[in-house]
Amino acid sequence: MNSKFAFLAGAALVLAAMPATAQDLPDLGGRTIHAVTENAYYPLNFAGPDGEGIGLEYDVINEVAKRLNATVEWDLTAWDVMIESVRTGQFDIGADGITITEEREEQIDFTDPFITVEQYFLVRADEDRITGPESFAENTDLLFGAQAGTSSFYTAIYDVLDGDEANPRVKTFDSFGAAVQAVKSGDVDAVIADQAASAGYIGADPGAFKQAGAAIKSDPFGFILTPGSDLVEPFNAALAQLRDEGWLDERINYWFFEYAAE
Repeated sequence: MNSKFAFLAGAALVLAAMPATAQDLPDLGGRTIHAVTENAYYPLNFAGPDGEGIGLEYDVINEVAKRLNATVEWDLTAWDVMIESVRTGQFDIGADGITITEEREEQIDFTDPFITVEQYFLVRADEDRITGPESFAENTDLLFGAQAGTSSFYTAIYDVLDGDEANPRVKTFDSFGAAVQAVKSGDVDAVIADQAASAGYIGADPGAFKQAGAAIKSDPFGFILTPGSDLVEPFNAALAQLRDEGWLDERINYWFFEYAAE
C-alpha cells in the first residue's frame, strides 16, 4: 500500500483493557517465535518502501518478543488459510487485524486485545443512499463487497443484513483491496472497513471514496496462537506492560496518524 495515505481527523482508536502489568516478565531464553501475517492491512501490516514488512502489528510482536527474550521469524500467508495454519502449529502466532469473536475462540487461542477499532461504510464519493445500517438493509438494490471469512464479511451479514451467510447481496472477493475496487467501479456499493483502512483508501485515491454514516460497531483485535500455546500468558503480560508504559499509545498514534506525514 502507498505510504502517503491521508488520515481522517479525529478518528477514534481505543485501547482495550488489559491485565495489570507484571513486575517481571517471563524469560523465554532466546526462543524463536514463528509469526505470520498477510502484509496487506495498512497500517497494521504492509510492505514498506523497501519491501520490508512494517506496521503496528510488526512493532508490537517484535517488541513483546524482545521483552520476553525471544526472537521473531516472520512469514507471509493468505488470510483464508491463516487461522488454520496457526491452529495446526505451522506458525506460533498470527497477526492480521483479527477480530476476537466467540466463534474463533472455539478454534484458536487469542491474546488479550491490543486495540479496538470502529467499523464504517466505505462508499463511492457520490453515494447518497447509504446513511447507516437501516438505509442499506432496506434498499435491496444495494450490494456489499467483502473478503470471505473476515470481520467485514460477518459485520455485513449479521450487523446490517439478515444473518444469512449466503445472502446474494454480499459479493465475496479474494482480497479486501479487490472489494474496494469493486466499489469504485460500481459493481458493489459499499464495503465495511475500520477507520484506518477507510482513511487510507480515501487519501490514496482523492475524490473516489468517502466514509458514510456513524460507526457500525467496534471490534477488539488480538493475535492468534496455537490452541494451548504456552505463549498466551507471557504475551498478555508483556502487552499489559506496553499499555501501562504508554508504549502502545505512542505506536498507535505513530502508525495511524503520523506515518503518512513522512
